[in-house]
Amino acid sequence: MRFSEEQIVWQEVPGQTSLAYTITGCNIGCKGCHSTHTWPIGSGELLSERYFRTRLDAYDGLITCVLFLGGEWHQAGLIKLLKIAREKRLKTCLYTGLERVPATLLNYLDYVKLGPWMASRGGLAERGTNQTFINVITGDVENYKFWS
Repeated sequence: MRFSEEQIVWQEVPGQTSLAYTITGCNIGCKGCHSTHTWPIGSGELLSERYFRTRLDAYDGLITCVLFLGGEWHQAGLIKLLKIAREKRLKTCLYTGLERVPATLLNYLDYVKLGPWMASRGGLAERGTNQTFINVITGDVENYKFWS
């Protein structure tokens, strides 16, 4: 699994300070995607378990969640990283353009954003969006947390 960006974010998972990784190699191809530079397979830096652990250690006490922007196409590798995050008692989140993710993956997530980007419908801040932000633990749809 490879990534193009690593950053600390506050808006993508409401109420959480998240270490976010933009995973490369996406094959969904949403029209109007703002991250087409991440589509090429093999692009970006390797996100090894060792590197991931060092980053979590560096942010110990400063972050509350780990967010993966994509990566569901590397299910086994993603689950390994989600388990590491859980060992560190961090929340976990996946942003995907898919309408659903396998239950085996949901078992390691606290939050998931589902749905492809559709410019005509907008993102999570739009009430008419096709995307859904779900608290996996409660099953609640929490799109309202993105509305002004």
